[in-house]
Amino acid sequence: MIRIRKYGLIGYPLSYSFSPAYFAEKFKNNAIVDATYESYPLEQISDVEKLIEQNIDGFNVTIPYKEQIIAYLDEISDAARAVGAVNTVKIVDGILTGYNTDVYGLENSIYALLNGSCVEHALILGTGGASKAAQYVLDRMGIEYKLVSRNHKYLTYDQLDETVMIQSKLIINTTPLGTSPDIDSCPNIPYQFLDDSHFVFDLVYNPEKSLFLTQAENQGASILNGLSMLYDQAEKAWDIWNEDENAG
Repeated sequence: MIRIRKYGLIGYPLSYSFSPAYFAEKFKNNAIVDATYESYPLEQISDVEKLIEQNIDGFNVTIPYKEQIIAYLDEISDAARAVGAVNTVKIVDGILTGYNTDVYGLENSIYALLNGSCVEHALILGTGGASKAAQYVLDRMGIEYKLVSRNHKYLTYDQLDETVMIQSKLIINTTPLGTSPDIDSCPNIPYQFLDDSHFVFDLVYNPEKSLFLTQAENQGASILNGLSMLYDQAEKAWDIWNEDENAG
């Protein structure tokens, strides 16, 4: 008798999420009949204990539990520890190990966007969890960066003058600004100082081309949205669940 492996996604709310549809399609296309993937909307993080008791093999973690889940884990990868967030959990013999596959997806996306170009300075818009993943990746890539926020602890948006923008050839938006249905909003940067020497990455993937990316593209910048990052982090999670012990 085939043992069915159980995977899923925790978070709250989960009215729409990428992962269940993605893995359903993956299982269908690859004739994987011994695995299931379901959504588990948990109203509070402590409910994860009941889920674990159901002999689940692993799960993804989304908002608002990427940081809270760490308290329930036995082990954590170096990347997840550095970022302070976990989005993938693997369970083997009752041992819960946390990983951050967003880092893998983001790094792949930035390398693809740069396409061999050398960038020395970057701006990261936002200071939340996604920003921490971007900081980790740029540290690994040896790219210096400044954080941009409305918080005066960091570089503020009104301090983004021509000099800063010309120096910063890579700009990463880690804020949710511009996400559907709020498609008419975007980070308040001086787009007029962008040109064809800039690379602009937006973690937003819905819509496919945010107002942020549209304005950057209109100035000649190379652009990329967050969809490839989403695919790559999901594939990395699958690799982790399937015995890639060195992943994440």
